[in-house]
Amino acid sequence: MGGTEERQATGSARPTSRDVARLAGVSHTAVSFVFNGRAEGNLSPATQERIRDAAARLGYRPDPVARGLRRRRTAVIGLVTDEIASSPFAGRLLRGAMETAWGSDHLVLTIDSGGDPAKEDAAVAELLDRRVDGIIYAAMSLRRVRVPEGLHRTHSVLANCLPEDDSLPSVIPAERAGGRTAARLLLDEGHRRVAMVGGQDDIASVDRLRGFRDALRAEGITVPKEWVVRSGGEISGGYEGAMRVLDGLPADRRPTGIFCYNDRVAAGVLHAATRLGIAVPGELSVVGYDDQEHMSEFLTPPLTSVALPHRAMGEAAARLVLDSIDTGRTPPATVRRLACPVITRASVGPAPSR
Repeated sequence: MGGTEERQATGSARPTSRDVARLAGVSHTAVSFVFNGRAEGNLSPATQERIRDAAARLGYRPDPVARGLRRRRTAVIGLVTDEIASSPFAGRLLRGAMETAWGSDHLVLTIDSGGDPAKEDAAVAELLDRRVDGIIYAAMSLRRVRVPEGLHRTHSVLANCLPEDDSLPSVIPAERAGGRTAARLLLDEGHRRVAMVGGQDDIASVDRLRGFRDALRAEGITVPKEWVVRSGGEISGGYEGAMRVLDGLPADRRPTGIFCYNDRVAAGVLHAATRLGIAVPGELSVVGYDDQEHMSEFLTPPLTSVALPHRAMGEAAARLVLDSIDTGRTPPATVRRLACPVITRASVGPAPSR
């Protein structure tokens, strides 16, 4: 036994389960029970603790390859993305998926296809060849996507996108509810003249506007057609849209609150307000969307934003895949919508009293 410990101290050999059994004074089978999840009902708590203590002293870790072969699993989940690995939101979604997988003794192998369908198919084929236990397909922006070839051959879930053929489960943001939340931020401060700037005809834009109008309609408020400006998703679009609804109008005729399609648009709106000499939030309140990292909190003033639940989407997608692996059953092709939380900063204030 002394030789075993000396060997570990010098790093000359990887400790084995038989080394753990010798140090703990138990059978090799007992060690296997502990590290294969079969100890309860077979070993006393004291014996389990003795085995774990011996493993810790030796620095023993179960061989994931051998364990996977016994269980016909590799303890690896694949994550195929279109462009999300290079987007500002990537870290949150990937971190959520990776930490959830790690909590269940799985690793995540990520492949970014750059949005190329042929590369997506090749990525899925490569992951299947490596016998991953399941696959998450994640998109940078919410939209309907072509399901990569081969994805139906394993336990698969989509994150931040919907399958064109409705054949797989999806985890997406609750965009319509997020639009209602944004409207309530303004309504609760007494704003009744409100506009929406930015966005196009994509799923997120449509749902956010629907939710925004839902909340206003419940208060008997109708947004004038000219105050809904579809100006894209960039800073320039926010600036141009804000100038259209603010420039040249007296204070009592222009909006006192603007809901922006995203934080980049909001940055453009803030720039337009500064150019026009309109104080934010004293004369105009601005709500962003996405809570874009390294941006929202550094604007002037710092931006109140409705956050996309990227980390929660990664966690939920990984959990769905892991549950499917454990049960051996494919989850139903349902859509799970996750709440979009509010990040309160300084760009929203009471409506001006006029």
